[in-house]
This record gives sequence, structure tokens and C-alpha cells, in this order.
Amino acid sequence: MTDTWDPSQPILEIKNLSISFFTRLREIPAVMDFSCTVMAGEAMGLVGESGCGKSTVALAVMRDLGVNGRIVDGTITFKGRDLTTMSQEELRHLRGSEIAMIYQEPMASLNPAMTIGAQLAEVPMIHEGMSKTNAWALARQIVADVRLPDADRIVNAYPHQLSGGMRQRVMIAIALACEPDILIADEPTTALDVTIQAEIMDLLQQLCETENMGLILITHDLGVVSQVTEKIAVMYAGKIIEFGLTDRVVHTPVHPYTIGLIGSIPGSTAPDGPGRTARAYT
Repeated sequence: MTDTWDPSQPILEIKNLSISFFTRLREIPAVMDFSCTVMAGEAMGLVGESGCGKSTVALAVMRDLGVNGRIVDGTITFKGRDLTTMSQEELRHLRGSEIAMIYQEPMASLNPAMTIGAQLAEVPMIHEGMSKTNAWALARQIVADVRLPDADRIVNAYPHQLSGGMRQRVMIAIALACEPDILIADEPTTALDVTIQAEIMDLLQQLCETENMGLILITHDLGVVSQVTEKIAVMYAGKIIEFGLTDRVVHTPVHPYTIGLIGSIPGSTAPDGPGRTARAYT
């Protein structure tokens, strides 16, 4: 932790963030005036339909918007330091060790030419200077933590030898390898069955409580968000249209879009208008 950061302050604070993508012809706004805070040990849900800007916010925190993406306004403060002004060298020391992200597409993120164990072990070796022997032992332990069976077989397997759900759990394991201070989980349980999904959510919730880890959970599943997070930000068309404590947003939504989102959950009863009670599927 940095010397200037006060643990009573948010571990991550985003203020008035605006992000655009630039083509040769024009600027395309993707996120407008986004603001939120996450405290150490707190879980925040970021929900909304595909294309609303959820993943773009996550990539901005990682400073990984690609060649065409650019932060055009606002600040992203992590432990009192503005990530938008950091050099690439400074960011390399933070990514993976203090700030980690679980990406949506595991096959796009895993190296097909390296075994799972090698990809898991290189994280603590690079970021923490851990020995190869200890890093491989940690890799086996993390594989077990994310409920993957037969750890010895998994660490010696290549990505194409695993199912989609197994690869997703490997990505979760890689993100957790250095016990980050804040974890951004972008649809972390999409490829998992409901039993494994519940176990992974329990693991993330446990890390928030025991390791004081901040969590941003990006998902379409309001049922998952309502069980894990303390507060929710609902996004639509690049903007936050509703923000508040999870129980309030889920049971007494105000914005019509939030009401429709809750109404789309199987087994839920959508309210008729702003402020009416909605029973979320949990």
C-alpha cells in the first residue's frame, strides 16, 4: 500500500470518467460521466445490457483500452494515486499484483503454447519474486481453491485440453494468484454451471471478508449480484442510471430501465412503476 493512502478512504474512486474510441473519421463516446467508489473489503455490482459500457470501465481501470480507446475526462484513483497519470512502467507493477481482472474470454487470454501450471506460476514469480518450486506449489493450491478437480492433471494440461468452464476457473485462479487488493470480475461465472457458480461466488465473497479485497462484479445476473454485493451501479447507454445499496436497488428500483432489468429475471415480479417493490430472484 502507498504511504499516502488512508485505509478509511476508498481503495478505488472513479470520478466523472468519460471514455471515447477514435476512428479516422470521428470520436465515438462509450462511457459518459461515470463515478463510483469501492472500499477495501467491499463488493460492488456493475450491471446492464451488453454494450452499455461495463467492460469499458473495467478496461479503463486496467489502463487497457487499446490503441483507439482513450480516457477523455475524469480520474481513476487507486490507493490515493491517479491511474490516468501513471506511466506504463508504474502500471506494470500494479497490474496482476494489486489490481487484477478476470476477463470474459478465457481462450483469448490464455497462452495456448503454455501449460496451465506455467501460466499460473509465472504470476507470483514475476510480481513477487517467488521461486519456481513455491510458485508451482501455489498454482496447485489455487487450482484446488477454484474447485478444479485433479490439480496435478490440470497444471500439466494445455488450455485446449480443458472445457470452457474449466478455462474460466483457470482465469479466476490467475487473477487471485497474488491476492490483489482489488479484483475486477467481468462475467466470471458465465460459462459455469450453477453449482460451481455458487462456489466461486462464495470464494470471492470470502476473499472480500478475510483478505479485505475490493471487488467489482460485472454481470448480467442480478440474482448473483444481490447475493454477493453491498451496492449496485446500473448502466445504460454508457451512463449510470441508478446507483445505491443492493437491497434498495433490487427491491425498490427507481429507474424504468432497472425495473425492466429486474422484471426480466425468471421468477421475479417486476414493479409497475418507480419505487414499487420488486421481488428479485435470489
